[in-house]
Amino acid sequence: MDTAEDVRLQSVTKVYGTGPGAVRALRGVDLELPAATFTAVMGPSGSGKSTLLHCAAGLDRPTAGSVWLGPVDLAGLTEIELTELRRSKIGFIFQAYNLINALTVEENITLPLRLAGTKPDRAWQAEIVRQVGLAERVRHRPSELSGGQQQRVAIARALITKPAVIFADEPTGALDTRTAAVVLDLLARLVRTLGQRVLMVTHDPVAAARADRVVFLADGRRAGDLVRPTPDEVAERMTKLGKW
Repeated sequence: MDTAEDVRLQSVTKVYGTGPGAVRALRGVDLELPAATFTAVMGPSGSGKSTLLHCAAGLDRPTAGSVWLGPVDLAGLTEIELTELRRSKIGFIFQAYNLINALTVEENITLPLRLAGTKPDRAWQAEIVRQVGLAERVRHRPSELSGGQQQRVAIARALITKPAVIFADEPTGALDTRTAAVVLDLLARLVRTLGQRVLMVTHDPVAAARADRVVFLADGRRAGDLVRPTPDEVAERMTKLGKW
């Protein structure tokens, strides 16, 4: 994984609306996502977690500050260029798997490439299918899979373009505890074995504790980090954020 593709947020501010009713969702947030790192973001409801993810992923433009993917400042890109960058350099995993039931597992995984008009790297495709443990399921339809297997299809789909970074928004929110642990183990393994960058927004202290680092937000500001914390340490910090 190329360190030249590190993601950097510099003094990112996001304001929705104008005048007295304006909402300051982010207030000067700095964050860096180097290669081979798994970062979780936590905070109370309304703290700016989703806005941070959307700005970092180029889905929303900051009101002030900058977001960099390697040498590229996302603010300087047109909407078409942003779409192309997201398609080629960014992978997304959501709580809803967003799979197409009419397509097989293999077709769902390779869909981003077909939309971009490019052919899959068959060796890479075989590798990620093996990594997510779906080699025996590529001809199945999503309706024939468990929830955990469907989320693993979504992870493979996020990886197929060899993205610089993967953004995960509550990726285990719809899964039971045991299946969630399998998915989180998979994300952690992808960081270790492929040098992937993963930024995960979650409300679950157990999920957050699987990351290398937990970044806390409160009232749109960065409110501290924990490195390789236990779930209890994450939960304790969360209880204090309301007073932050």
